[in-house]
Amino acid sequence: MKPFEAPIDDILFSLDEIAGAKRIADWDADFAREIAGHFAAFAEGEIAPLDELGDIQGARLENGRVRLPDGFVDAYKAYVAQGWPGLTAPEEFGGQAIGGAIAGIVSEIFSGACHSMQMVAGLVPGAIRTILAFGTEDQKAKMIPPLAAGDWLATMCLTEPGAGSDLSRIRCRAVEAGDGWRIDGEKIFISGGDQDASAGILHLVLARTSDDGIKGLSLFLCPSEKADGTRNGVSVARIEEKMGLHASPTCQMVFDGAEAELIGKAGEGLKAMFTLMNHARLDVSLQGAAHASRAFDIARAYAAERVQGRLADGWPVKIEDHADVRRMLDEMDSLGLGARAIAHLALVYLETGENRDLVEFLTPVAKVFCTEAAMRSAELGAQVLGGYGFLREYRVEQTYRDARITAIYEGTNGIHAGALAGRGLRVGGGAMAFEKLIAQIADETGSDTVRAAGDLWVQARHMVREAANFAPLAYDFMDLTGQVLFLAVWARIGAKADIAPDPERYARVAAFVARRAPHGIRASFGRLLAEAG
Repeated sequence: MKPFEAPIDDILFSLDEIAGAKRIADWDADFAREIAGHFAAFAEGEIAPLDELGDIQGARLENGRVRLPDGFVDAYKAYVAQGWPGLTAPEEFGGQAIGGAIAGIVSEIFSGACHSMQMVAGLVPGAIRTILAFGTEDQKAKMIPPLAAGDWLATMCLTEPGAGSDLSRIRCRAVEAGDGWRIDGEKIFISGGDQDASAGILHLVLARTSDDGIKGLSLFLCPSEKADGTRNGVSVARIEEKMGLHASPTCQMVFDGAEAELIGKAGEGLKAMFTLMNHARLDVSLQGAAHASRAFDIARAYAAERVQGRLADGWPVKIEDHADVRRMLDEMDSLGLGARAIAHLALVYLETGENRDLVEFLTPVAKVFCTEAAMRSAELGAQVLGGYGFLREYRVEQTYRDARITAIYEGTNGIHAGALAGRGLRVGGGAMAFEKLIAQIADETGSDTVRAAGDLWVQARHMVREAANFAPLAYDFMDLTGQVLFLAVWARIGAKADIAPDPERYARVAAFVARRAPHGIRASFGRLLAEAG
């Protein structure tokens, strides 16, 4: 089995040359490489070796408390000792105040090494960002330092048995009691709802403070322990048995008079929660890129060694030289590199603050494209390996199982498609900013193909906006949008292939995309026309 190896050169090329990280005010490419190298060494040496064991053992519930698989607690302690939890936290709260782009590098490497462990630790930056945006000075001083120090981990408690995407159905209720609030109710699908790695957990809980639909929802900070050190009224009813991410405890949570603090204003919980969710959605995009790249790395290594068949002169040939295997490898590589570039594009715009409308538009596109890319790449990887791809030994099957959830959580891909075709085309200037972005890339690369794809997209946008019912068009419109952006970023990649980490590889894959992607775009546009009638 191919050991995990962080694709540092590919990541930094994507950020610097394709996404334009140089526009970020405090960006330092050399410092970014140094941080990436330090975390990669840790991830490759201490985190990645636990991934297979964690998948086999899984998290378990013992006497009402969650226990992580063997080695996970020690790895988390090492993660804390090296200062990684506080990477983006302000210095005044014990953090290192490093920007989101470098945090994105760390997050992708973490996900590639062990998605399950990244899930347990990965919500801390979003929790800190939410507290900074909506918390009182007292809450910041009290809640951020233990998160930055790694003493606490964080959860996002949103979903309930009867309230998934329809948040107006949330029943978990918070009532004022003395100088605080008490929460009662149940939450499901809570990643890291309990674990034995950190001393405490800060649950960010969306709960009802009135019966006024979505306007009756508020956000609360609910620590796992009370101020006196005793357990708060939060418990785990069960750990879900899942297709993948076995080492990440996905919990059904019970809040029984749990003490909590309101963060932000009552009735504005969704506004505060979206700060956490939007961070998580870009993080999921990077998870998708990590899985797509990991599947390719496994398949590439296997195909370079596996001998099957002979040339005309009788000489044995490796399967990487078979046309169909080469096709699959190039598609996998195009998906991994392209997905990363799309996620980085959104991330850099977020960090620079140049165009908030464009960030809002790109975020769901990145989430959908990158997660679909992860599943497709893993599926192709299994095919490249043939019968071995179906075995646990090479672990591309685990990549598929772990990646599958990314298209579901943080809003299913269908929900994001609906939001893009609805609000995304009607509120703010995101759609126009996207049109200009594609035109800009067409101009800078001299690509008539990208320009033609952009023109098709504009036609599609008008069609969807004018439709009496845009919902049936949403899936195909999202697919078209992602494919147009994919073609555009690959035009930019191809134009800079000569300075890429592996120029021959990048140029070959860029040519592969240039040959095939336009046909996919036209087919997607045709399906949209057919659906529109």
